[in-house]
Amino acid sequence: MSGNAPNRGSGLGGEVAGSPRWPSWLPTLRDVGDALLQLVTTTLGLGVAVLALDGVTAARIDSVLVAAAVVGVGDLLLRPALRVMALVSGAMGALVAGLAAQVVIVWFALWAVPGLHVSGAAGVIGVLVITAVVMAIGRWLIGANDSAYVVGDVLRRARRKARRHGTTPTGAGPGMLVVQLDGVSTPVLRQAAEAGLTPTMDRWIRSGSHDLTSWWAQVPATTPASQAGLLHGDSSRVPSFRWWDKQLGRLVVTNHPADAALVESRMTTGGGLLAPDGAAISTMFSGDAATCLLVMSRALGHGGFGPGPAYVRFFSSPFVLARALVMTVGEMVKELYQGRRQRVRRVRPRVRRLGAYVLARGVSNVLLRDLNVSLVAEQLLRGTPIVFVDLVDYDEIAHHAGPTRPESLRALEGLDRELWLLETVLSVAPRPYEVVVLSDHGQSLGDTFEQVEGRSLLDAVRSLMDVADDAGLRAGEGEDWGPLNALLTSAFGRAARAGGTTVGAGDDRAGRSAAAGAGDLPEVAVIASGNLGMIWFPRLPGRVPLEEIRSRWPGLVPGLASLASVAVVVAQTAGRGPVAVGADGLCVLSDGTVEGIDPLAGLGSRARPDLARVAGMVDAGDLVLVSTVDAGGRVHAFEGLVGSHGGLGGAQNDAFLLHPAGWVVGEDLLEDVDGRRMPVGAEQVHLQLVRWAREQGLRG
Repeated sequence: MSGNAPNRGSGLGGEVAGSPRWPSWLPTLRDVGDALLQLVTTTLGLGVAVLALDGVTAARIDSVLVAAAVVGVGDLLLRPALRVMALVSGAMGALVAGLAAQVVIVWFALWAVPGLHVSGAAGVIGVLVITAVVMAIGRWLIGANDSAYVVGDVLRRARRKARRHGTTPTGAGPGMLVVQLDGVSTPVLRQAAEAGLTPTMDRWIRSGSHDLTSWWAQVPATTPASQAGLLHGDSSRVPSFRWWDKQLGRLVVTNHPADAALVESRMTTGGGLLAPDGAAISTMFSGDAATCLLVMSRALGHGGFGPGPAYVRFFSSPFVLARALVMTVGEMVKELYQGRRQRVRRVRPRVRRLGAYVLARGVSNVLLRDLNVSLVAEQLLRGTPIVFVDLVDYDEIAHHAGPTRPESLRALEGLDRELWLLETVLSVAPRPYEVVVLSDHGQSLGDTFEQVEGRSLLDAVRSLMDVADDAGLRAGEGEDWGPLNALLTSAFGRAARAGGTTVGAGDDRAGRSAAAGAGDLPEVAVIASGNLGMIWFPRLPGRVPLEEIRSRWPGLVPGLASLASVAVVVAQTAGRGPVAVGADGLCVLSDGTVEGIDPLAGLGSRARPDLARVAGMVDAGDLVLVSTVDAGGRVHAFEGLVGSHGGLGGAQNDAFLLHPAGWVVGEDLLEDVDGRRMPVGAEQVHLQLVRWAREQGLRG
């Protein structure tokens, strides 16, 4: 990439031909400065640990300085052995060996240096933790990027290698680094830039090195669907984040490794974005990459989470993992404080921010982010042609805090810092790289369905089907949606008869017979992906037509459509294909015919084609719901999230694409969306990324 205008189009990375060489065996001033900074911060950390812990003592001050030096040397000596062990034992072996190495190195330093004493293993662990925290604070106080310590050793090694080789390898054209900032919409990115929170990306745009554009994340606007499109060029088998697979007779959840592998097997052709020799890092699917690190679809395969040596530098470097773990706990404490602040200030809308999410935020925003940056740095310094990484920090927080709340935007600020750090890595890479930053979707704010309706979507469905004992709107109490029921009867009664479909007792008996043979299958499965809801009837084979649904549960569809938080209910019909049903009318999705009041009004120009597309997917729900959208773009998630995505409305479909200015987006990939020209669907972005890769000679 080129972060400054003079380098535009040439990429960033590699040595400049003809530049004077520094002997590879001599340290540079930068090396000396880095070493001194590490020595000073390590010494300071060890000193604080000695003062704070009863089981650690120091007779002389200079002993602490010597111990800090021993720690650095011990790390260098043990690293080769750890890489060999990780090669055999994989990622988890690298984690265990790295932790053990850190304890052994610090313990040896405290034992071997005269004047120091440690009472036992607990004291050593305490030293690791306190030193890591002090080092992080110390680097922050002197203005250094604390995260830079994560890849500091990688950078020093790369600079030495660059001095030995001098120039970019002959014939090595620019590589491509694709960074996905999960859940960041174009409006949020622009807002963060104006607030001064994304100086790296803003500098690229202002310098003219990069252009910012939008692309339309189609329904379902979810990470698995978008990544399937971005990495494999096909999202047609991903109707939601999770769904009921009638063929398998079970729920498929894309963030479960076995299910991710199943989904990828259904769509891969072997020619994904990262084929043949790219790298995928922290993604849901592999993109047919040769190197897969923390890739969900490969987690249960032969390589697990990827080759162990890739993790050694992060897990074994002194205090790096300890720092990450401590900072992870700090992030959890910060989440508890911020959640309480929302409650005290009575911020609306808001959701409960406790439980497993607190841990998930800590892990995703510190530990996983540091690990991802370390893994990306390793791949860049190997010269891997195409590297794709997904950073989920913002998305995780925005779901629970809100897309534009302060803590969410601060997470985006942290991601921009990581881009700056990767820019530094690219400056010593063995080949130039161009950087593409994109998102998979945006997020939209709003009260949840349950907050509006006073009950969950599942409870509402059960009540309308009259399959539950508890109260609520039951099938026989549907006076409010009586006119819509009449409209449905008029619209589809004749079509059903003309199409040869008999709606009546005979069909009901056949259905009950099938259900009896279905064993323990649930009668109804209700799944939410943000403000996109789906309902399946697992005991009934195939896609159940609207006519049969109305025969079995007359109040279900009109009852759902009449709810204040539901805009449309999409169902297949026997004679007219998929239709979108609203409170006062319906729209035939195939040709746009409207009867009554158009239920898609206010959902944007993409509503009809997007809903028609998702309704045609093999595993889509028998019923598909999208929540109402107010004038400010607020939606109602069918799950407990205040920031959501999946359906339509607000900024959730407005994903961004930040690309080198010299890389033009093909006019044939653009469509008009409410007056703006943009690529529509992740498949179109995939085509553009592949084109750029071919133009750079990265693909055949």
